[in-house]
Amino acid sequence: MILLKSRFSDLKIISFYLGKVAVTIAIAMLIPLGFAIFFLEHAVVYDFIIGFSAAVSLGYFLIARCHTNDDLNWAQGMVVVALSWLIAAFLGAIPLYLSGHFRCFLDAYFDAMSGFATTGLTLIQDLDHLSKAHNIWRHLIMFLGGQGIVVFVISFLFSGASGTLRLYVGEARDQRVFPNVINTARFIWSVSLVYFFLGSIALMLAGIMNGFTLKTSLFEAVCLFMAAFDTGGFTPHSQSIIYYHSFSYEIITIIIMILGAINFKLHYELWNGNRQELTRNIEIKTFTFSVISIFCLISISLANFEAYPNYMSLFRQGFYQLISAHTGTGYQTIYGPQFLNQWSEFSLIALIIAMSLGGGICSTTGGIKMLRLGVIYKALLQDINRILMPGSSVVVEKLHHVKDMILEDKLVRSSLIITFCFFFLFMAGALIGTFLGYPFLAALFESTSASANVGLSCGITSPTMPLLLKLTYILQMWAGRLEFIAVFILGGFIIAFMKGR
Repeated sequence: MILLKSRFSDLKIISFYLGKVAVTIAIAMLIPLGFAIFFLEHAVVYDFIIGFSAAVSLGYFLIARCHTNDDLNWAQGMVVVALSWLIAAFLGAIPLYLSGHFRCFLDAYFDAMSGFATTGLTLIQDLDHLSKAHNIWRHLIMFLGGQGIVVFVISFLFSGASGTLRLYVGEARDQRVFPNVINTARFIWSVSLVYFFLGSIALMLAGIMNGFTLKTSLFEAVCLFMAAFDTGGFTPHSQSIIYYHSFSYEIITIIIMILGAINFKLHYELWNGNRQELTRNIEIKTFTFSVISIFCLISISLANFEAYPNYMSLFRQGFYQLISAHTGTGYQTIYGPQFLNQWSEFSLIALIIAMSLGGGICSTTGGIKMLRLGVIYKALLQDINRILMPGSSVVVEKLHHVKDMILEDKLVRSSLIITFCFFFLFMAGALIGTFLGYPFLAALFESTSASANVGLSCGITSPTMPLLLKLTYILQMWAGRLEFIAVFILGGFIIAFMKGR
């Protein structure tokens, strides 16, 4: 295969759009800056002024030096998306590192990537004494990452460029709510903000009922909603959801996590009164079947292992961890080491499967996704029917996802490729973890959590883990969130720039 050498004009166009991303990150930093001023955290103000200055300087430098009216082609759009997440994590890490709660800048970068990729794994130290402004920033980058960094840029900094489709698709968005990408991006943000208002109120009331002051309960509610709806998993406290010891918090966050794992196109149908879609949609059917099946396996395993004293405790702990894993959120109501000490190996494997599967296409969750699993199942069913039917028969398989669709080889092929890539990423991280001395099952658990952007941890992820493992998880979170294509295109672009003809 002959690669055509990338041109400097390509770099100019890519840099121009990366400048817009940097400016967007700078604008987002004004929110925690406002919180720092409101909560009288004077020292923290400087952290965000420095971060804002770095982001806005980089952004305007790239925009001014590389200004162009040329539109993006597909390769350029994919490269912009892949680099946007690396740059956003770098800029987002600046105020986090300045907080003094990280051993080094790489640890802060790890948390920023984890936040933007809505993973939830963290290397922060002494989280319980982190400032409110820094905490808001940790959760805000999850809110931005869940809807998509580039989707946010498209929503507010674009007015009609056709290149927006390349950016949208590059950010692992396979479907559009409207034919126009900008309208789709703005709808995604509209849905998210409506749920933000409703979910924050529900969590605030739960906080008040549990004895928090109005001010504290509102702060906790805002943080928890942003991480739950965007299936991220950060919390303001090191104990995750255990901190609250509240059944009401558990129920509300379960509902929010499931809402975040639903396809935005399905949200649109439901908002427009199409309730039948809930019973017909292949993603909902697959998700429901998967949750019920895996929970039965976990329950039987935990009961035989006698992990919990009664069935209510088993249900609360087992079901909550399952929903958190399956939606890719990473909230925990048990401590990380309990996965290895109290859960059987079989139940851990079941939870790993749940983490790998994820939620809906075009949702805030990660993993393989329900539509792809449904497509693979339908393809298997079609092949079985072809064998059983007479040779002259034509077997046509259909599936329903918002509308009836005929199963095509192109859809099956793309589903299988992405699924294979995820399994390769899971195993690669597990083998690296095993090479570094961790038990294979624990390493597989952590690797799947990073790759599928889940955030559940059995205790491996910590500031003291090896440098190689930190870099591995960063790459896994990045590649898994973008679902590989943009990452592959970036690699090809770099090779073409260096060795192309």
